[in-house]
Amino acid sequence: DEQWRAAFESVFLGAVRLARTVLAADRTEPADDRSVTLVLSSSVRSPIGGLGISNGLRPGLAMAAKTLADEHGPTGGRVNVLLPGRIDTDRVRQLDASGGDPEASRARAVAGIPLRRYGRPEEFGKVAAFVASPAASFMSGSAITVDGGMVRTL
Repeated sequence: DEQWRAAFESVFLGAVRLARTVLAADRTEPADDRSVTLVLSSSVRSPIGGLGISNGLRPGLAMAAKTLADEHGPTGGRVNVLLPGRIDTDRVRQLDASGGDPEASRARAVAGIPLRRYGRPEEFGKVAAFVASPAASFMSGSAITVDGGMVRTL
């Protein structure tokens, strides 16, 4: 229970508090320049084995983001969510190693990704930059999966 409480406080409430602060801030530039992009996980769409707390919290956080988009949209604030799959980061390498055979774990994961590879951080970054940019000024309340086609749900 303590792990759940700590994760709820940091993962869930931390993100909600930060988003609310940004969206409510008085700014000198036009209100429609306010954009919050939460980076969650593909577990929002499909649970990931061994990550029960994440599987439980992140879908709720995605819905909280949708609600914040509804609440702040009338004043020009945008809120979107990014759902990374297997992006080649230290955290994903750590998850691969947790089973004892990182290469086998990675091979199994890659076999389930239609593009047959992990994403590169810069590929994810390009999507994040677009979603937060003025080029996406009519995008709000959206959840974008960046996973090479791994998640099989819409």
